[in-house]
Formats: sequence, structure tokens, C-alpha cells
Amino acid sequence: MFRIETEVDKERRTVLGERLEAANAGRSPAMAALRGSRADDEIPLQVWALDEQSGELIAGLDGFTWGHWLHVGLLWVADAHRGAGLGSGLLKRAETTAREERGCGDARLETWDFQAPEFYRRLGYEIVGRVDDYPPGVTEFILTKRLE
Repeated sequence: MFRIETEVDKERRTVLGERLEAANAGRSPAMAALRGSRADDEIPLQVWALDEQSGELIAGLDGFTWGHWLHVGLLWVADAHRGAGLGSGLLKRAETTAREERGCGDARLETWDFQAPEFYRRLGYEIVGRVDDYPPGVTEFILTKRLE
């Protein structure tokens, strides 16, 4: 018998992650080779653009590197600064850091159809997947890029 619980439990989440990682390593030579290496650590990568006078955030990128990949989670530019190359500059800085300092060969991100799929495509990203109605009425795109 067993019981089901639904509360948030950070300790159990840690145990769950450790057990899944061990199981994955047991089933995949690639995951086993990655385990315990620097590339196995999920390392945050953030790039910020601040207004010179006020110090206010005008653009930012939040992501991480793992498994020789850069994963961009968030990229935002204030409306007043769009079209000036700030977003592409932040992304290029993150890609360079990931490639040169962390040994990443690829990047990935997700974006919705109303956000910026064409922006990313102009910067060399390719659509490798899509999820329709995520959430309902919206399409999510998954994009990747080889960091050269």
C-alpha cells in the first residue's frame, strides 16, 4: 500500500532528483559520463542592462548552463528600448560566456508565438519543436542554436 501527498516538500524534491539522476546514469552511457563533471552542474547565467543614471533594469536575460548547453529561460527588454539591439546584445553575451567560459556547444530556449520566434530565428536559432495550445490559444516554440 502507499499514500499520495501533494504538498510542496523541498527535501523530497532533492531526493527525487538524486534518484532520477542515478537511474538516468544507469540507463544512458552519455548521462553516466556527464554525472559528476562540471557540465553536470546547473550554473546560473544572467546578463543585465541597467539605465546608467537611475540604475533601473531596462533589459535582462536569465538562464543556466548544463550538459554543455546554454538554456535561456527569460529574456526581456523594456518597450522604450526595443529595436535598439539590446536583446540581441544580451543574448550574444550569454552565448559567448556559455561557449568560451563554460564549454557549451549549443543553446536552447522556448518562446510563444506572440513573443519573439522570428527574432530568435534572425539570430540563428532554428525551430525544433512546437506545442500547440500551451496554454490554450497560444503556441510555444522550442528553438536551438549551435554555438560556433
